[in-house]
Amino acid sequence: MSTDNLSQTSKEGKDPEVVAVSDPVDKHTNVYRPEVDTSGVNERKLMRRIDWHVVPWLAVLYLLNFLDRGSIGNAKLYHMTDDLHITDKQYLIALTVFFFPYSLFEPPSNIALRKLRPSLWLSFIMLIWGIAMALHGVITNYAGLIGLRFLLGLAEAGLYPGVVFYMSCWYRRDELGTRVGVFFSSATIAGAFSGLLAAAISNMDGVGGRPGWAWIFILEGLATVLCAIASFFILSDFPDTARFLTETERVWVIRRLQADMKFSAGGESFKMKYVWQCLVDWKTWLAMGIYMGFDGPLFAFSLFTPTIINQLGFQATAANLLSVPVYAWACIMTVAVGFWGDRARCRAWINLGLFGSGLVGYIILICSSNPSLSYFAVYLAASSIYPTIRAAWVASNVEGSYKRSAVLGMAIGWGNLNGAVTSNVYRAVDKPWYRLGHGIVLAYIAIGWITSLALYLLLRRENARRDRGERDEVIEGIDNKHADEKNGHFESVEAARMEKGDMWSGFRYSL
Repeated sequence: MSTDNLSQTSKEGKDPEVVAVSDPVDKHTNVYRPEVDTSGVNERKLMRRIDWHVVPWLAVLYLLNFLDRGSIGNAKLYHMTDDLHITDKQYLIALTVFFFPYSLFEPPSNIALRKLRPSLWLSFIMLIWGIAMALHGVITNYAGLIGLRFLLGLAEAGLYPGVVFYMSCWYRRDELGTRVGVFFSSATIAGAFSGLLAAAISNMDGVGGRPGWAWIFILEGLATVLCAIASFFILSDFPDTARFLTETERVWVIRRLQADMKFSAGGESFKMKYVWQCLVDWKTWLAMGIYMGFDGPLFAFSLFTPTIINQLGFQATAANLLSVPVYAWACIMTVAVGFWGDRARCRAWINLGLFGSGLVGYIILICSSNPSLSYFAVYLAASSIYPTIRAAWVASNVEGSYKRSAVLGMAIGWGNLNGAVTSNVYRAVDKPWYRLGHGIVLAYIAIGWITSLALYLLLRRENARRDRGERDEVIEGIDNKHADEKNGHFESVEAARMEKGDMWSGFRYSL
């Protein structure tokens, strides 16, 4: 809708991300469950309760996910490759095998999550990857390692995109960044904790006839299996069926989301057209470029940080321990940037700044031969790679629950597929400075910066076109001089909203 036809909210200059649940755009027409009185709901108290039910356990699951995925980098420092009699090239192939099922299974996994209960689907895939992780500790050859890395990638694929989509079904767009940041901070904690844990578990070398590296896999895998069983009972489902909410509270949450332009919050049936909408939307392809720009570097960073620090002159245990403050800094940055992005509502510029710090960090790593300076550059790299403001930005600009799940699945899947490249860029022949690997990661970050800028400029242009009325649909019974049949003909505004999602003329993109 053009500016003069949009709600009074837009006229007053409010950010389109923040629409109060009582705004007139939703108060008098098509209110979800109008017979339910929600006036007695305490927003602050209820949102605090939702936070406690949704975010902490998801953070625990992702901590285990990232811990299990990256443990092979720590195990390598404790002679895993020697005991399995594999070469450096075979080790890199084993890392690469993980990423193909991990990337390709993400879009269908997100669709499955939407059709099934999150408590069922996420618990199931977690149980499978926990078993696969534990079995890493009993393999004796290269073939076993390849098979288990493939299974681990297949099972882990659904967690991250599934959780980002799941959280977008609970929170408004101006709230999502902080929650995703807190959730993703567990990845940085996992990076720090994995170094400490590996250093401690390595002392079990010889227990039960197994080497220290095998116990890293076994103990972490068993912990994941136990948490998978607990998840079935702990995880809540979507707002319209959440057991910890009363009926009135469920209605209030859904109305609140619909007022924030999440019109599908009240429920949506799966149709293949939602997948097609995802494929033909230019935002999907730019989002894939953004995820490529930080997911590729993320996997290189998480898998090789101990090795890089080790080659700067520190021994295995010291290298693992020196990675701890790097991840602690990344944790602080992840939470702080998520909070800042929600408050400042300028995610595009923050994202460009983060990618910029990564460019500086990797230029230093390429040019420097000073261990202290290179170690400092690792902090700049972590500042660029770990903050999840991109996930909140992408999720906030896609409406329709199935379309959003498909877009996130494709974007995150493509980003993770590039881990197959970046897991091979740090070759043993390039040590100690690994300039080729750093150069490739630098190119990835540059791609992320360019596509972020392109997405910002195109979203801003599209918002301006909608303000001018160039996208207005023909609505029966409404006289609108800007309306054009080419934008669609609908019997009501509600019908246009539900049919077109974020392509509806009244939808405004978050910048």
